[in-house]
Amino acid sequence: MPELFAFTDGACSGNPGPGGWGALLQAKDGATVVRERELKGGEAHTTNNRMELLAAIHALEALERPATITVVTDSAYVKGGITEWLAGWKRKGWTTSTKKPVKNEDLWRRLDEAARRHKVTWRWVKGHAGHPENERADELARAGMAPFKR
Repeated sequence: MPELFAFTDGACSGNPGPGGWGALLQAKDGATVVRERELKGGEAHTTNNRMELLAAIHALEALERPATITVVTDSAYVKGGITEWLAGWKRKGWTTSTKKPVKNEDLWRRLDEAARRHKVTWRWVKGHAGHPENERADELARAGMAPFKR
C-alpha cells in the first residue's frame, strides 16, 4: 500500500499583498512515486500565513476519502498551530494566551475540519534548503500567485 504525502507551501509578494499556495500530493511505494497531483491557487490581497494554511487545507480537502497522510510544511506557524496551539484556542473560545482573537480563525477552523477526516502526521522541513518536493510546492505557490501580481 503506497504512503501518501502532501508537500505544501505558501508565498506572498508583500505581506499583505498578492499571494499563492501550492501543494504537491504524492503516493509513494518506498522511494518510488506511483501517483502525483499538483494543486495551486492564489488571492489578490492576502498574507503569507493565510497562503500556508490554504496549501494544507486544499491538500487535505483534495483527498476523496479518509486517508493516512504525512503533511510536510516549511511553515512553523502551520505545524505549531495544528499540533500545539489549536486545542488551547478551541478551549479558550478561539482566543490566544494573551486573550486576543486567534488570527486566521476561519482558516484554522477549516484546517481542523479537513484534518479530522484523516490520520495526519505533520512534519516541518526548512524552506529553501534544497528539499525537492518543498521546492516544487514553492514553485506551485508562486505560480498560483502569478495572476494576481501587477
